[in-house]
Amino acid sequence: MLCVRTIPAHAAARRETEVIVSRADEQGNEQRAARTSAPDLFAPEALNDQEQARLNNLRGLIAAGIDPFPARVTRTHTIAAARALHEQGEAGETPVSVTGRIKGMRAMGKMSFVDLEDGTGRMQVLLRRDDLPAGWYDDIWKKLIDLGDFISATGPLVLTRTGELSVHAHAVQFLGKALRPMPDKWKGVRDPEKRYRRRYVDLLANPEVRDIFRTRAAVVRGLREYLDNEGFLEVETPILQPIYGGAAARPFVTHHNQLHQQLYLRISFELYLKRLLVGGYDKVYEIGRDFRNEGVSFKHNPEFTQLEFYEAYADYQDVMRRTEEMVAHVARRVLGGTLITWQGQTIDVTPPWRRLPLREAILEATGIDYEAFPDAQALATEMRSRGHDPDPRSNWGKLVDSLMAKYVEPNLIQPTFLIDYPRDVSPLDKGSPDDARQVERFEGFMAGMEICNAFSELNDPIDQLQRFVDEGYRARHGDDEAHPIDEDYIEALAYGMPPAGGFGMGVDRLTMLLTDRDTIREVLLFPHLRSLRQDDDEDAASLQSAAT
Repeated sequence: MLCVRTIPAHAAARRETEVIVSRADEQGNEQRAARTSAPDLFAPEALNDQEQARLNNLRGLIAAGIDPFPARVTRTHTIAAARALHEQGEAGETPVSVTGRIKGMRAMGKMSFVDLEDGTGRMQVLLRRDDLPAGWYDDIWKKLIDLGDFISATGPLVLTRTGELSVHAHAVQFLGKALRPMPDKWKGVRDPEKRYRRRYVDLLANPEVRDIFRTRAAVVRGLREYLDNEGFLEVETPILQPIYGGAAARPFVTHHNQLHQQLYLRISFELYLKRLLVGGYDKVYEIGRDFRNEGVSFKHNPEFTQLEFYEAYADYQDVMRRTEEMVAHVARRVLGGTLITWQGQTIDVTPPWRRLPLREAILEATGIDYEAFPDAQALATEMRSRGHDPDPRSNWGKLVDSLMAKYVEPNLIQPTFLIDYPRDVSPLDKGSPDDARQVERFEGFMAGMEICNAFSELNDPIDQLQRFVDEGYRARHGDDEAHPIDEDYIEALAYGMPPAGGFGMGVDRLTMLLTDRDTIREVLLFPHLRSLRQDDDEDAASLQSAAT
């Protein structure tokens, strides 16, 4: 006979409770160990004198019963709105409450003047000891408040004897303590490396940098405004893609755990946007992030903002005209006209832009007519005979591209379209009816940089499949930027895609031009940088090598 011993309910509950408590103890031990091993950024030995003083002031606020980081804020007007209220003659004696960061303080006995700044502007706040609660001015304000702290000031708007609009504060609310001192008012933050690594300090110290990113936002608004007005539909396509494509670039690879699927961060929107043309949209665009696992330079960042648009029943000539119009529109919206000053040069983006065949441009710059050398070996031999050093791994198309990039691109200062590219470097472009080795493609240049790429889109599924097969061959022979075969995209084309023109532009580079910046890092809030540990390790290796 099988005997089954039952456990009383209360005993089972007790055991379950013991298990839960035991697990909680384990988790608590892990958390305590983590806290112990983590660096204490606010330990006395980690702080300089100014930082230690600020930490002591924080403790003083707490001891005085003041919440240094309250959840509720007293605010009736932004600083800009308060100024407008005064200018419109509507301020009267009605108190306003403005908020912001303390950017300057001047104590004059029983009176203090404060420069308060929010995201809309700056305003002076006037404090008198007798207008505030007993002891607050001497014990709190003069002893525990630091530059960089956040406050709310409530009182009527007044004009001082010097004519400066001020809030005469009858009440002050503390909103946030700055535990690090503000950057030097006069020297600011100038070291580029430090500026990029701690952009928050850069923005705090350098108002001109904040203006760059306001301009960047205006550039994006201008692009959207133009395309929306022209009847384009803004859409969103996947960032994580099972097959990457649309550009010659190495992807970043990731993995979806639940689906057990390898995925790629997109290098382009192109193949998804053209699927939408198949689906019945005539004009679509997207502004978003692309990711390319490539080098970092003054004009390259692994993560960047791209605009792409696709227009049914258009070709690359139509797209050229639209590109001119769009860039000129953005320049007028941002700069007030079509003249751009960039690094001491004046660039005129007024349409029409120069059209220059790629073959002609390379011949003029290098003396090489690439069409006279029909294969990679012959072209490479000719390049070496003229003092060039071609990459032995490059195919014919990449050799042509290297000549363009090195000898033509840096000299294209005024807006120029290079047109009619070799088929070998353009696997998604429609072939030229006049030359089987060429495609209807252009790249737009100004200030010695490529800013856009466009072409008449290939809509023949059989031709497209063959080009993917050719790209696969290149991939198997060491070309890590070759396109994989996207069978679903071929399937989409098989349902029929109208003739179309497509376009891609780097928003970051356009912003560089419109803000007169010579590196892409200046127009990215948080550019990618080498890790400090990596720099330290390489410096150590260099010293070791020198020693041996």
